[in-house]
Amino acid sequence: MSRRTERIVPLSEMLDVFASRLKKVDLRIIDDIQALWPTIVEPIVAQRCQPEMIKDGVLIIRVPSGAFAQRVISDTPLILSGFSVLGEKAPRSLKTRISEA
Repeated sequence: MSRRTERIVPLSEMLDVFASRLKKVDLRIIDDIQALWPTIVEPIVAQRCQPEMIKDGVLIIRVPSGAFAQRVISDTPLILSGFSVLGEKAPRSLKTRISEA
């Protein structure tokens, strides 16, 4: 009976492997986007609206209402400019999704 040697793998390493297998959704960059978010938008927007994910260069932002969606959309050039520090991983466009949760 052979005994298999198991190596303990850090969660961060497992997540990197998993994220690299996803071709269209970048799970690693969203943390950077969420950290930058309050420095890019006005405090009320940062408090009520949250970046959820980035897929194919499109940043999906959760907003609580149509009014906030309109505000985020009107600020799109400013928002995208703020994320330019992320280089090639920066979002190229954004969409809003209305949701309270």
